[in-house]
Amino acid sequence: MENLLNELKQAEIGKVLENEPLAKYTTIKIGGPADILVQPKDIKAIEKTFEIIKKQGSSWRAIGRGSNLLVSDNGIEGVVIKLGDGLDQLEVEGETVRVGGGFSIVKLSTMLSKQGLSGLEFASGIPGSIGGAVYMNAGAHGSDMSKILVKSHVLFEDGTMEWLTADEMEYSYRTSVLQKKRPGICLEAVLKLKAGKREDITAEMLKNKDYRRETQPWNFPCAGSIFRNPLPEYAGQLVEKAGLKGHQIGGAQISEMHGNFIVNAGNATAKDVLDLIEFVKKTILEKYGVTMETEVEIIGRNH
Repeated sequence: MENLLNELKQAEIGKVLENEPLAKYTTIKIGGPADILVQPKDIKAIEKTFEIIKKQGSSWRAIGRGSNLLVSDNGIEGVVIKLGDGLDQLEVEGETVRVGGGFSIVKLSTMLSKQGLSGLEFASGIPGSIGGAVYMNAGAHGSDMSKILVKSHVLFEDGTMEWLTADEMEYSYRTSVLQKKRPGICLEAVLKLKAGKREDITAEMLKNKDYRRETQPWNFPCAGSIFRNPLPEYAGQLVEKAGLKGHQIGGAQISEMHGNFIVNAGNATAKDVLDLIEFVKKTILEKYGVTMETEVEIIGRNH
C-alpha cells in the first residue's frame, strides 16, 4: 500500500489522501476510511490513476457526490476515486449536451431549463452527479436517464475506455450494465434534450422540487430512497402501512416524512442503518409477503 500511495502522489494526478474518512463524502454522513482517496484533476489523470492501480494490483471503487450510497463502518479497501472537480466540463450545442461525470445533476437541470431545454425536469432536487445518475439510471416523476442518454463514456475496471450507446447500457429500473455485468464508471455523457417553453420547464421543475421538499427529509443527512419499489406496491407506502415510520435503531431512523428514507438522526453507523434495513425487510415480508430489495448501494469491507 505504501508503494501505491507514493506512486499516486508522485504522479501529480490531483489530491491523494490516506485513510480518509468517507463520511465526509456521503450524503448520509456515514462511512469508514478509504485506504487511499484520489480526486483526479481530469480524465487524463484518471487514466494515469488506473495505470498505477493495475500495475500495483490494487482494488478500486469510484464515487460521485455520495448520494444513494452506504459505506461500511470499516471503510473501503484499496483506492477510492472521487469524481467531481475536473470532471465537470459542459458543452451545449442545440439540443445535444455533453457533460462530465462529476457535474451536479441538479445544477445541470437548472442551467438547461434556463436555456429552454426540456428532458431533465425529473432531476430537479435529485442530489448526485451525472456519472452516478447514468450508472444507476436515476429517475423520478415517471422519467429517468435512459430516456435522454445518447451515449456514455465509460472507464472499465481493466482500464479500457469505450463509448456505450443507451442500448448498450442495458437500462432497466435503477439499473445499468455498469453495476454488475461490466463494472465501470461514467466519465462523461452525451444527452439529447428537446426545445421547449422556458416557463413550462421551470414550472415543472419547481413543482418537482416542491414535492421533494414537502415529502422527503432533505433536512437530515440521508442517502435517498433505500428500497426499490416492489411494483405495483410502493416501498414507502408499505413501510408506512406497517407502522414503521419513526422506528429507530441506534442513530438511524426511518423518516417521519417518508417511509422509504432512513435518516442519520445523530451519529448513526452503517451497522445501525443495515440493522434497520433488515428489520424493515423482515417486517414487510412477514406482514405482506413482499420481498424488499435495496436501491441504495451498500459498499465496503464486511458490510
